[in-house]
Amino acid sequence: MPAPVVLSGRNVRLEPLAPHHAEALAEAGGEDRTTYAFTPVPQGVEAARGYVERALGEQALGRVLPFAVISATSGRVVGATRFLDLDYWQGPLLWPPVPGVPYGDPATAVPDAAEIGNTWLAPRAQGTGINTEAKLLMLRHAFETWGVRRISFRADARNLRSRAAIERLGATCEGIRRAHSRGLDGVVRNTAFYSILDEEWPTVRDIIELRMSGTVSPAVLGRAPDAART
Repeated sequence: MPAPVVLSGRNVRLEPLAPHHAEALAEAGGEDRTTYAFTPVPQGVEAARGYVERALGEQALGRVLPFAVISATSGRVVGATRFLDLDYWQGPLLWPPVPGVPYGDPATAVPDAAEIGNTWLAPRAQGTGINTEAKLLMLRHAFETWGVRRISFRADARNLRSRAAIERLGATCEGIRRAHSRGLDGVVRNTAFYSILDEEWPTVRDIIELRMSGTVSPAVLGRAPDAART
């Protein structure tokens, strides 16, 4: 299973989630919570400690690789994100397949596919470019260090803000799975699924980097694979 790693950019640093982040996560999650309607965000120190404990338990089982999102300018924790649904396609072909179980030494295995999700940011960090750069760091690590074939994203179909952010990355919408699961509000939700493939990554990376530099033009944006498809 992949080892924890620090991913650093110009405006954001992603640190392996740890118990010492709990109080700062509680502070970040205690700001205006109106933007958290579709995302589980801990409220209070005890909830944040439980949030970190559960994430680390899943990490120990090889299911996730969670991060604290830290503003590089202030040094403050402003949210969290993670790799999840790690999948491995190496070794003998087994049927039925056993997802999430690496072939060979689990300590050195890296996934062939993964999802990026469970992302939330404090209101002060929203719209600052931190989320875009965090996604760039994670995508670069997944495609260029692990060598994955696919990165997936998903969002409650009602969460238009999250879906727009995913689409701006250049991810392709694979469709809407109807009545897919129970939403955070208890309503049975439809889920929008997105992906970026390894052959699409160079174009997607260029688009994200151009957007972050502020030099991207509408014509260039049009080359992103299915960037506006919903």
